[in-house]
Amino acid sequence: MHRAGFFIAVRAHRHVVSPKLPNFARNFAPTFARTFVPTCARNFALSPYELAVGLRYTRARKGSGRNTFISFISLMSMAGIALGVAALIVVLSVMNGFQQELRNRILAVASHIEIQGMPQLEDWPKVAAIARQNSRVVGAAPYVLGQAMLVAGDANRGALVRGIDPALEDSVADIGRHMRRGTLADLAPGAFGIVLGGELARGLGVMPGDSVVVITPAGTITPAGTLPRMKSFRVVGIFEVGMYEFDSGLALINIEDAKKLYRLDGVTGVRLKLDDLYAAPLVARDLWQKMPVAADVRDWTRNHANFFRAVQIEKRVMFIILTLIVAVAAFNIVSAQVMVVTDKQADIAILRTLGASPLSIMAIFIVQGALIGIIGTAIGVLGGILLALNIDTVVPFLERLLNTQFLDKSVYYISDLPSDLQRGDVTTIAAIALGLALIATIYPAWKAARVNPADALRYE
Repeated sequence: MHRAGFFIAVRAHRHVVSPKLPNFARNFAPTFARTFVPTCARNFALSPYELAVGLRYTRARKGSGRNTFISFISLMSMAGIALGVAALIVVLSVMNGFQQELRNRILAVASHIEIQGMPQLEDWPKVAAIARQNSRVVGAAPYVLGQAMLVAGDANRGALVRGIDPALEDSVADIGRHMRRGTLADLAPGAFGIVLGGELARGLGVMPGDSVVVITPAGTITPAGTLPRMKSFRVVGIFEVGMYEFDSGLALINIEDAKKLYRLDGVTGVRLKLDDLYAAPLVARDLWQKMPVAADVRDWTRNHANFFRAVQIEKRVMFIILTLIVAVAAFNIVSAQVMVVTDKQADIAILRTLGASPLSIMAIFIVQGALIGIIGTAIGVLGGILLALNIDTVVPFLERLLNTQFLDKSVYYISDLPSDLQRGDVTTIAAIALGLALIATIYPAWKAARVNPADALRYE
């Protein structure tokens, strides 16, 4: 039967709305309350025909140029959502990986808590014993810290020199696991041995067995004037933790040799290791109240707060930026849906004459828009997870292909690209993408529900 044969008597609905409101608000409010709210109330319990028609409208009919164009726009919206979701998952996974790797590498050299004397601790065993009374503390070791200039031949480098007790160092840090040459046990007291970071050793051009001269800032006063304090050390080991700051600027010596070099009676402080690194702020606050001497108690979150704060801020900014990409792709659904509603007005009118309610019409177009969002989100989640789990393979391949290095270790703290995929991030991203897609379907579906069958079929 020809569409023009349908005749419908449409009763006008009058709503009392303030005349100062714009036409959109005056028309949208009652219709929204009449159609969308009941839809939410029944939890979108779709009937089979609503689902079937909604799925049918998602596909373009062959030979129909206009429908093919609308389907192309829908496909691009779907691809945009998929790309945005995948990018969000990969970027957040990499940011999580950076945060975790940065923390692990810092704590491989640093400690969870440092109790630093003011200016030094005379009786460090007493301080360590008080710290061990806290059940969270599992290790304690003294240290001496100072600055020095290292000279080998014509090369010289500035570095931090840390005096350690080789027997206790493994109880507070993991630097022993990162030794490339030699061991920490080679730092015997009185032997004046030194362990250098890998980049520092390469800068000085030395290997185990070579000698380096350590020059301290504090000089020795003589009748001829102030002379720099110098001591020759023999390189006994090389470590690499993979963090340029430490590999290029840290040297380890025995704590007794450090006391002699810096002429100290005590130690700079005591380093502590906890059974839970995230409990460090609470434990540090508790120990500060119990210290019998003047001391500064600092935990790793304070010592390296700028690093972790910068990573966290960067993660939030990237999340917002990439979410906007997903939002743009999701709201492209609006244009595609409005074109579908315009193209299908006659079909909507016929459905209305056959008994379809405005609620059913709205559900049909919500199904169509939601399907675009669901498929795009599913593809994006799958692609993002696969890429995040294989980032350590993909990035080296691209570096070899392009003959470049994305993260120069002389510039960045971490030279590789780590990834830490977290279920909570994936769930949040998928929920946001689906939510934006569903929101984008509301206006076109509302427009479809307001189609007047008599007007739509008048010229058919």
